[in-house]
This record gives sequence, C-alpha cells and structure tokens, in this order.
Amino acid sequence: MEQLAQSGIGLALAAFALTVVATRRVLGYLRQKQIMDLPNERSSHSLPTPRGGGLATTPVLALALLVQADFRFLGIGALALLAISWIDDRKGLPPGPRFAAHGVAVLGLLLLLPGDALVFQGVLPLWADRVLALLGWLWFVNLYNFMDGIDGITGVETLSLGLGIALVGGGTLTAPALVVAAVAAAFLVFNWHPAKLFLGDSGSVPFGYVLGGLLVMLAIGGQLAAALILPAYYLADATITISRRALAGEKIWQPHRKHFYQRAVQGGKRHDQVSLAIALGNALLVGCAWLAVSGQVLAGSAAAGLVVAGLLAILQKWAQGEKP
Repeated sequence: MEQLAQSGIGLALAAFALTVVATRRVLGYLRQKQIMDLPNERSSHSLPTPRGGGLATTPVLALALLVQADFRFLGIGALALLAISWIDDRKGLPPGPRFAAHGVAVLGLLLLLPGDALVFQGVLPLWADRVLALLGWLWFVNLYNFMDGIDGITGVETLSLGLGIALVGGGTLTAPALVVAAVAAAFLVFNWHPAKLFLGDSGSVPFGYVLGGLLVMLAIGGQLAAALILPAYYLADATITISRRALAGEKIWQPHRKHFYQRAVQGGKRHDQVSLAIALGNALLVGCAWLAVSGQVLAGSAAAGLVVAGLLAILQKWAQGEKP
C-alpha cells in the first residue's frame, strides 16, 4: 500500500510539472491563433479569454493513465474524447454526434469489465447494473461540461475529487486519482480568477470521463456510497438546474447562466469566492465519504445531504442580488 502511494505521488508530481509546461505552450498557441472565448449574454466573464486548455491537460492525463496497465483504456477514451471535443470547441457539433461519442467511450469501458464487477453491489441483475452505470456515467460526463462556467470551478472540483478518491479508495486507485488532482492543480495556476485560460470542452469532457470511470471503479470496490457522496454538490446543482430547465421547455444542451454557482456570481460574488465556497463544501464531502467507508454509511450519507443543502442555500442567498 505504501509503495502504491509513493509511486502515485511521484507520478502526480511529474504530471503537475508537465501540465504547467504544456499549458504555457498551449496558452501561447491559442493567443497566437486568436482562439478566444468571446463574452456574450450567457457568459460569466467580461473579457475575451483563450479557450482550449484541454489541449494541455488531457494529453498529460492520458499519458499518465497509459503507463498504468489497469487504466490504459481510460486513457485511450480520454484521448478520443479530446479529439471530438476539440472539434466541438472550434466548430460546434450537434448534440447527437457529441453524445454518441460520449456513449461509445463509456460503453466501451463498461463492456471490458468482468461479469462479477458490479457497480451496485449485486442489488441489480448484471444487465440492469450495466445500463444504470452507463446512464450515470454518461450524465456525469455531460454535467461536468455543463458545470464548467466560472474561473476555477472545474479545477477545484477535479482536485477535490482526485484527492477524495485517492483517500477513500486507496489501492490501485491511488495513483490515477492523484494524477487527476495534480493535473487540475497545475491548470488552476492559469485558471484561477481572473483566468488567463479556459479549459473548454476538450478539457472538461475528458476530466468528467476519467473521474466518472474512477468513481465507477470505487463503487465496484464496494464503496458505492462514497462514490455518490464525493461529487454530490456537482450532481445536485446540475441535476436540479437541468431538471428545472427541462420542465420549463428549454433546450437543456444550450448554454445558460442558471446554475446555483453562476447565479451567485451574478448576485455580486467574485468567481474565486464561489469556487472557494465549493472547495470548502467538497472538503466536508470528503469527510462524509470517509465516514461512509469507515462503516457509518447512513451517518456519512445524511451528513453529505446536509452539506450539499447548506452549500446550495448559501449560493442561493448570494444570488439574491442578481440582475433579472
């Protein structure tokens, strides 16, 4: 166990350094080519900002996964999603082809799982276990993209989830989880408010895919509650917001500014204040997940519900000054 942790830390440090170097180069390229995210009525930023940080983060993340035998296919899937997402960043793709690509990447990995690798601990038959895992993982990939709307938020969430999975999962999950956290930390150097660079779909989609895969593996290892607790704020904000939009007849795949965290910024809070609040909430969720893996599943789950409800209430209160 100690050897796994040490090798994971070494790989994470290398990934951090490589991400910083790669991001500097990508930032220069994006500025030179004038590949910018221009502000519009649905944006939470006011200045043109280079977009495409995923060109740095995803290759580094994929490379680190490819050198680990148990996670090579996860790295291959991340690279495939980088390609399709970069096309989407540059030219825009209809929802159909985009979601189909996500589905192929997720389904491909689920089909490689042995029959006794059950996400829902044998409560469901194998076919239902795989279908529900497919839908949940697909939703996670897309909500991760939806939630990438202010400076620092994706870096904070990815760093939190990576560290949380490494802590409560341990074993073979330690190294890939620490690598994800390290890549996110390096990207935050450039994306913290005021951001010099945006991640883009080429970064947020692969991050969501890889983290979704690690959470599935955490659940297969017997820690389903922890796998649901760690991303609980993201799951709640995205699911509540998208459900409201769907019930209102809106096109849920189109950009908007109705997430709790976006409305808090519109209410007058800075991006970094909101991202720090989410970081604190995530730290509490890691503690809740630790309770769950320690055998106190009900206590950990109940505490996580209170943390998420409290964080959403704070963001809702901050949103009270938003412009109509």
